[in-house]
Amino acid sequence: MADETLEVFIRQYVESQPDGEVIFTWQGGEPTLMGIPFFEKAVVLQEKFKRPGQTIQNAFQTNGILLNNDWGRFLSEHRFLAGLSMDGPQLYHDAYRKTGAGGGTHSLALASLEILKKNQVETNILACVSAANVKDPLGVYRFFRDDLDMHYLQFIPIVERDNATGNQKGDKLTSRSINGKDFGSFLITIFDEWVHNDVGNIFVQLFETCLGVYLGLPSAICIFSETCGSCLALEHNGDLYSCDHYVQPDALLGNITDEPLYDLVFSQPQMTFGQNKKALLPKKCLRCEVRFICNGDCPKNRILPAIKGDYPISNLCDSYYAFFKHIDKAMRTMASLYRFGKPIKEIM
Repeated sequence: MADETLEVFIRQYVESQPDGEVIFTWQGGEPTLMGIPFFEKAVVLQEKFKRPGQTIQNAFQTNGILLNNDWGRFLSEHRFLAGLSMDGPQLYHDAYRKTGAGGGTHSLALASLEILKKNQVETNILACVSAANVKDPLGVYRFFRDDLDMHYLQFIPIVERDNATGNQKGDKLTSRSINGKDFGSFLITIFDEWVHNDVGNIFVQLFETCLGVYLGLPSAICIFSETCGSCLALEHNGDLYSCDHYVQPDALLGNITDEPLYDLVFSQPQMTFGQNKKALLPKKCLRCEVRFICNGDCPKNRILPAIKGDYPISNLCDSYYAFFKHIDKAMRTMASLYRFGKPIKEIM
């Protein structure tokens, strides 16, 4: 990203935000490839353009391979939240996360975690759930909890279309994608371990989000929101896309060097993109008893062929239905504990 584009983005993004916390999320590819000087410019520009009533927060998603002590000091000094991509023990992590030469990267990820811990960088784990690790949920969860002493976890299901364009088209999945039942078993097994032993100590993004919904809050994860369109993706050249899952020609909104970011975000094409998540729900979702918490999953996962006259359904439908039904009693109990002013960990 050119310096000029970076400045345009930061200025427009800060201007578009209300007072309070303004969050920048840096992803890639791999953001560390830009080097520390790029992010030094970014934090200077953030301070330049923020208003007195605003505070700036930065979130940084990395595979950790290029992290060193200089990175650790920088992330710590500027209070970046680091999301470290790691898929569990070495066998699972190295199945798909390889170097250009084909070697595994697990040892490099572990070394980067030590750097983050040494520099006291707030860190969470983002684990992709794939064909490699979906059959061993407790092995994955306990590795993060017991071996690495990590307390903030996200589990992201791999559901990706196998096509040459990278667009969200077609119904054939890659070999590393997971099917509609395995992910549900994965989540249920981890939830049962968590709800009996780790409430209040280990924070799993999905579980926390579910509890929020039971307390009447909107979903904190966009894939379970009723509508979408708030997680846009900005490319290095200033092109803005409707979603980071839809960086493809038909989801290009425009370029922020030609049109203001605010206008693009609230343009009619983006409003339609966001509303389509609700408008194109299949009939099965409309009558589903867990729709209140699922809302049909992310549109990019709606891959299963549609019944004639209907819309496609999520490849993870069976998984999420089983999981949300399984956690219902526990979630209602924790929500009641919270409303009566008691610690939710009493559920254990």
